[in-house]
Amino acid sequence: MTLIRSWLAAANDPACPFPLNNLPCGVFSTPGTAPRCGVAIGDSVLDVAGMEKAGLLRIADAPLLNTGAWNPLMAAGPAVWERLRSALMGHLREGADTRDQVEAWLQPLAGVTLHLPFAVTEYTDFYAGRNHAFNVGTMFRGAENALPPNWLHIPIGYNGRASSVVVSGTGVRRPWGQLKSPDHELPAFLPSRRFDLELEIGAVVGQPSAGPVTVAEADAMIFGYVLLNDWSARDIQAWEYQPLGPFQAKATATTISPWIVTKAALAPFRATTPAREKPLLPYLEEPRPMLYDIDLRVDLAPAGGNPTVIARTNYTEMYYSAAQQLAHHTTSGCPMRVGDLLGSGTISGPTKDSRGSMLELSWGGKEPLSLNGGETRSFLEDGDTLTLHGACHGAGYTIGFGECSGTILPALTDPYAR
Repeated sequence: MTLIRSWLAAANDPACPFPLNNLPCGVFSTPGTAPRCGVAIGDSVLDVAGMEKAGLLRIADAPLLNTGAWNPLMAAGPAVWERLRSALMGHLREGADTRDQVEAWLQPLAGVTLHLPFAVTEYTDFYAGRNHAFNVGTMFRGAENALPPNWLHIPIGYNGRASSVVVSGTGVRRPWGQLKSPDHELPAFLPSRRFDLELEIGAVVGQPSAGPVTVAEADAMIFGYVLLNDWSARDIQAWEYQPLGPFQAKATATTISPWIVTKAALAPFRATTPAREKPLLPYLEEPRPMLYDIDLRVDLAPAGGNPTVIARTNYTEMYYSAAQQLAHHTTSGCPMRVGDLLGSGTISGPTKDSRGSMLELSWGGKEPLSLNGGETRSFLEDGDTLTLHGACHGAGYTIGFGECSGTILPALTDPYAR
C-alpha cells in the first residue's frame, strides 16, 4: 500500500508517524477540559468526541466517543471500527468537501496532554520471544536446558496487575522488595538493585469471549496494538518466582504508548511466525500470518544526558503471535473482556544489540553496557529515562506508535519505617 494523501500537509511527510494510513486512537485533554477520545493525524489530534457530538461522525445509534476511553467504541464491534475508519478517511482525504468543518476540531499535538487510551480491564504478560527465553534460560540453566520443556508447545504467561498500567511519560518509582543474596543466609527488605525494562508489544482486546476461541477468532477480537514496557525488578523476581512465577517483581508499573494503532492500519505489514521446531497442537495453528513487521528501538538517557540507542529489533522475532496467545488464554474457558491487555513478552533478536532487556544486554550484569556519555549500565539507575519506539515502513509513509517513555524515580524512604 502507498501513502493515502490528506489535505493536512504534515500527514503527507514520509517520516510522519501519523499519516492518513494510520489514524491511531488516543485520549487527550487541553487545559481546563476533560479527557476525550482523539485520533492522531499529522502533527495534530482530531477531536473525534467533539465531532460526534456535533453530528459530523454518525457511526452508531448512540454516542461512543464521549467518555475518556475507547472501550465503548471497541465494544461496539468490528463493523463499527471499520465505519469510524472509513468516515475519518472521507473527512481527511485530499480534496474532502468537509475540510472547513473538520479543521475546527484539530488541536496541535504539542499542546495536549495524553492519557491512557483505554480502561485496562485485565493484564496478562507472556514469555513468547524465543531469543529472550533462550538467553535468560542460558544464564540460569545453561544452553542445553535453556528452554523449559513446555516452551515450544504453548505460549507461557502470567496474570499481571491492570492497576499498574500507566501511560507514557509517567514516572516509575524504584520498588522495594524482599531480596535474597547468595552471600547471605537470610533475605532483606531493600530497594531493587537490578531494575530492568522489557521491550514488548501489547495487544488490546476489543471484543469479549465466553469460551474457547480459535486463533482466527482471537485475531478478530483484537482492536489494535501499543508499545509496552513491562518494568521488572530482577532481584525481587529471582527470590520470589519459584515455584509460582512473577509476582511483586512485575507489579511496579507497566508503561504503554498513548496511541492504539489499529489492526486495520497494520494490515499491510502482516508477517508469518517463525518455522516451528516442534509441531503445535491444532488449536494453536495459524490460518494466515498473524505477526507484523514492526521495527523497534530502545533509547536510554541518563539524568541530564543524551540518549543512547541500546537495542534495535523487530516484532517478527516473536515465536507466538498475539492471536495465538489470546486463543490459548481462552482454552480453560477463561472469559476475555473488552479492554484486556496482552503483553507479548520481551522481544529480542539474535544479536547482542537486539536484546530487549538490560538483563540480556549486560548478560546478568557481567558485561556492563557503555553509553554515549561514557557511563556504563548493568541495570537501570535513578534518573534514567527509557523510551521505546516502534514503526512500520510502507511505500512513502510510516505507521508510528508514539513514544513509550518512563523515568526511574528514586525509591521512597523505608515505607515501613515508623
